[in-house]
Amino acid sequence: MTEGKNGITYADAGVDIDAGNALVDRIKPAAKRTNRSGVMAGLGGFGALFDLKAAGYVDPILVGATDGVGTKLRIAIDTGNVDGVGIDLVAMCVNDLVCQGAEPLFFLDYFATGKLETDQAARIIEGIAEGCFQSGCALIGGETAEMPGMYDDGDFDLAGFSVGAMERGADLPADVAEGDVLLGLASNGVHSNGYSLVRKLVEISGLGWDDACPFDEGTLGAALLAPTRLYVKQALAAVRAGGVHALAHITGGGLTENLPRVLPDDLGADIDLNAWDLPPVFKWLAATGGMAESELLKTFNCGVGMILSVDPEQADALEALLIEQGETVYRMGTVTGGEGMRYSGSLL
Repeated sequence: MTEGKNGITYADAGVDIDAGNALVDRIKPAAKRTNRSGVMAGLGGFGALFDLKAAGYVDPILVGATDGVGTKLRIAIDTGNVDGVGIDLVAMCVNDLVCQGAEPLFFLDYFATGKLETDQAARIIEGIAEGCFQSGCALIGGETAEMPGMYDDGDFDLAGFSVGAMERGADLPADVAEGDVLLGLASNGVHSNGYSLVRKLVEISGLGWDDACPFDEGTLGAALLAPTRLYVKQALAAVRAGGVHALAHITGGGLTENLPRVLPDDLGADIDLNAWDLPPVFKWLAATGGMAESELLKTFNCGVGMILSVDPEQADALEALLIEQGETVYRMGTVTGGEGMRYSGSLL
């Protein structure tokens, strides 16, 4: 092999292959921690293999989901607090999968940046592995893209891809009926939606990310970076117990837009807003922007990250099961005849 005369390398163009290899070596233990039945190989191949039969499925239907973290990443980048956004990434995918009745099996990530900083990237991917571990799915592959000139210094983007499975005929929603009880599971903050508005409201407030949080302990940035809750194991336990007709992940569009997605066209919902207390972060956002309650309800989760529509005869048992699983559960309303969301009571 002959050497070129100018001696220019890929690293001179801004891509450090050695740094990429070092990153893979660092994250291998985190990925290995997520191994589960069905995984056939570790990181490093051109593709990742998964054996559905070894995972216990007889006649499986596959379900796929993909998502990102959105402009919440801007806060993580500006504060350097990147450890939780990997959990957000996983949650936004696997919480959607479970709404179809599927068990998340494996996850792949895509991390893109202008210049690879190994420690930053490793912290992010270790967060992804933690989210996978908490959800019972395996981190079996991904892509790290170093693209000089595409991103400003320190900037990065994330995308996630998850595949789940269910036995044929077990898909949700199914059998949603008038009279179903709606059980809400508590969120732990804004999760990963509405952050363009959140950032605008912080700008209006005049506060910086490192300032004391006006609604919680610590800094404002840290409070707003609380990772999205993972509902997978709790929700699957409820589904397997029987009586769950539908699950709705409350993401962008809030309660107003997401619950109707799992209701038949001729059914709606009556929601009692007095069934839970609006968390302080949403009260602060509303007060800062002079937001109407209706705007809150169609933008944010407002303290409820997942809603289950359940058979009324099994609602008590399912509520007890979810509480046993560590959930804070709200009986927030019922499925009713006639389309549309009808609210009573008040959050503000």
